[in-house]
Amino acid sequence: MSEYHIPVLLAESISALVTNPDGTYADATFGGGGHTAALLSRLNDGGRVIAFDRDIDAIARAQKDARLTLIHNNFRFIENYATQLALEDQRRSAERPAEPRGVVGASAPSGEPDGGEHAVFDGILADLGVSSHQFDTAERGFSFRFEEAPLDMRMNREGKLTAREVVNRYGEADLERILKLYGEVDGARQMARLIAEARAERPLETTGDLDKAIARMLPKGAEHKVLAKVYQALRIEVNQEMRSLEKFLDGAARSLKPGGRLVVITYHSLEDRMVKNFIKTGNVEGLEQKDLYGNSTAPLEAVNRKPVVPQEEEIAGNTRARSAKLRVARRRTA
Repeated sequence: MSEYHIPVLLAESISALVTNPDGTYADATFGGGGHTAALLSRLNDGGRVIAFDRDIDAIARAQKDARLTLIHNNFRFIENYATQLALEDQRRSAERPAEPRGVVGASAPSGEPDGGEHAVFDGILADLGVSSHQFDTAERGFSFRFEEAPLDMRMNREGKLTAREVVNRYGEADLERILKLYGEVDGARQMARLIAEARAERPLETTGDLDKAIARMLPKGAEHKVLAKVYQALRIEVNQEMRSLEKFLDGAARSLKPGGRLVVITYHSLEDRMVKNFIKTGNVEGLEQKDLYGNSTAPLEAVNRKPVVPQEEEIAGNTRARSAKLRVARRRTA
């Protein structure tokens, strides 16, 4: 797994996630499978893991384990699958032989989810980073390290929108919005204009074409820093990452059992802000809502008030971990 992707904050995330070794868990971003493997190692035979990934390359490399179910889809649909799991569990429970009447301690069917029809997970993990495999595979177009790589950046290769479409067909105003909002790029308007001027002469087909188009705005000694922001912005737009994250958070909260854990690893300020706001208020805008008695209506409550960050030793062994932040929340029990 390490050749494909090195899992970030592995021990910290799994330790925060697992509260019931016989429980049902979701790895919403399977990637290289490192987090899933560690999670399975903490579960008993009765435990199970539902893992999601929209990249077929990741799914194809999955380990074989009877407790693992793989879903080739975007994690934004987690609630849909939670509903399906709940129905399957209810059906299995209904098919079991009825317990004799009068048995002391007889309980409701174990397959019936607590707290609602979608509440099936004891814990949900999401590592929002791009896998090392995606960054290191030139033809995926995620990295500016490969000058002649195609402008692709699709996490799901079956997706229609590519980075090439964005840089060649989006209007200047939309390019400016993407660069400013998703990449926090200084001079986003000027950079959008440079892209428009370059594509007017000929289409931008490769990462090298894009880099040359905006070369005038790459300060000496900090070229990579600016390019990283530009590529991040395009990647987020291509994969609709912020919209997917918002829908995921909403669905994940409804899919957790009372007391279940949500563990999220973020890598840039925009997504971290969304996660932090959702945990605190129940929405990504951070708008606090209260009931008639003045109590917060947010479905989650923070377990760690401050995010967990990687130790220096981990960063030294995996520089892509340096910006990671881990936030942990639990589903409220009332």
